[in-house]
Amino acid sequence: MRSLAWAGSLRAAITALTGITALYMSLVVFGNVTDYDTNHAFVQHVLAMDTTFGSPNTSWRAITSPTLVTIAYVLIILWEAATALVLLAGFVSWLRRREEVARRLTSTGWVMQVLLFGGGFIAIGGEWFLMWQSKDWNGLSAAFQNFVVAALGLILLHAGKRD
Repeated sequence: MRSLAWAGSLRAAITALTGITALYMSLVVFGNVTDYDTNHAFVQHVLAMDTTFGSPNTSWRAITSPTLVTIAYVLIILWEAATALVLLAGFVSWLRRREEVARRLTSTGWVMQVLLFGGGFIAIGGEWFLMWQSKDWNGLSAAFQNFVVAALGLILLHAGKRD
């Protein structure tokens, strides 16, 4: 009965969501490293704005420098890796019942995920670089789902809890 009470608890839900997002972010990093060219091409096309409507009023924003594109992509991968590591540390802390450390790490990891997918992909990629205009290189749906998962986790983690 005790394990059933724990399995149905908010703590168990947060632990599971932390573990799932840590696994997911780890797989994202793995994919970006082992299939570097595929997602590099995605970043390249979004930054180049070469599949948007092509308005001269916005096309000045495009970044076509291969060096800058590579720097941006490597920074994205590094941020994803750091997010995965922080969430993994949070997950391990939940399993070890170190709740205060787990809360801080998990919150930090999900904030990092919100910043990447909400700030980086939705706001900057989607609006500044007009990714929403592209039929071929539009990652807004995937970015939104990642933003929502992390935001939901933050709400669950902080609901009724004072820092």
